[in-house]
Amino acid sequence: MRRIAIVGAGIGGLTAAIALTRRDAECVVVEQRPALGDEGTGIQISPNAAAELLDLGVRLDFAVPVAQRELRRWQDDRVLGRTDLGRYDVPYLTMPRGALIGALREAAGGSRIVLGRRCVAVRDDRTSAVLGFDDGTAGRFDAVIGADGLRSVVRGLTCSATPAHSGLAAGRAVLPRAAAGRFVDTDRVVVWLGPGRHCVTYPISHDHVNLVVVAPSARFDGWHPSVRGLIALAGRMRPRPLYDMPPLPVWHHGRVVLLGDAAHPILPFIAQGAAQAIEDAVTLADRLDFAGFQASRQERVRQVFAMSRAGLRVHHLPDGPEQRIRDRALAAARPDAHDWLYGHRIAAASRRRSDDTSSTRDARPSF
Repeated sequence: MRRIAIVGAGIGGLTAAIALTRRDAECVVVEQRPALGDEGTGIQISPNAAAELLDLGVRLDFAVPVAQRELRRWQDDRVLGRTDLGRYDVPYLTMPRGALIGALREAAGGSRIVLGRRCVAVRDDRTSAVLGFDDGTAGRFDAVIGADGLRSVVRGLTCSATPAHSGLAAGRAVLPRAAAGRFVDTDRVVVWLGPGRHCVTYPISHDHVNLVVVAPSARFDGWHPSVRGLIALAGRMRPRPLYDMPPLPVWHHGRVVLLGDAAHPILPFIAQGAAQAIEDAVTLADRLDFAGFQASRQERVRQVFAMSRAGLRVHHLPDGPEQRIRDRALAAARPDAHDWLYGHRIAAASRRRSDDTSSTRDARPSF
């Protein structure tokens, strides 16, 4: 049995533990935080990732299925474009992030999860991968997966690249759904686009909606009263800087491999950071060899990164000719415009369920 260390007990790391345990690996998940906090703010899990989680047996019955996303104009609340999120065989889900982490931890019950232990060094000595911890101890494993996010320690083994600040910050709040309903439809994802900033709402439970404002500062002067009403309802929000980094040219070194934000941190403009980490985790478990994993994922991640990075500009155009061209394009968008993104892993999960898994269980890893 292969013994694999996963550094980071976030969405990507826990998904990797679930998927690899199904491939008969022994997984040890190491997390520097002393507890996996009950983060109440929301997260969107699109069908491409929801299909994978459901296939892994992760319980998602607490999530909210959302059938529509609307893009609206900042000043007059006019709908610029709609996306039918209900056209896929698997629903588009929104939920509290902490609830998802809890469901993943429950599904990862076959793995050992060690909290409050900080990884400070990683090396590959050709016979094993060695993790060094802040208490001076070390552990040897057949392989190490770096799922330790934006400030990845494991990334330092493969390169010296670091994420860059986008110039924007995201403030988040959870609002009572009844109160938010005075300003916006609470049964869908709504995104207001405007000069230099945007605002997002979506339901995360029967009683609550999530609010996200992305801007250099929290000022939304002149915006539609619906947006200003939601921000006033939220009160003080603690902004967190947003970073990204072009996908690394190499995601692995010997017995060490990266996934999710450790390899390709993505801005949240198309809500794909967690989804791509989930896709990474399942693909890694399916492929078993690190070079093959990278080869199968790199082009898709590059496309998702490019689309998300484009949002940095396109979401925030000042009023003028370019903004009007964008708005006309949104209104004329084809119904299947997002099928390449949302439908991708649904097909892959379906194929995997229909196949005899013995071929992947018997495959030999490259590490």
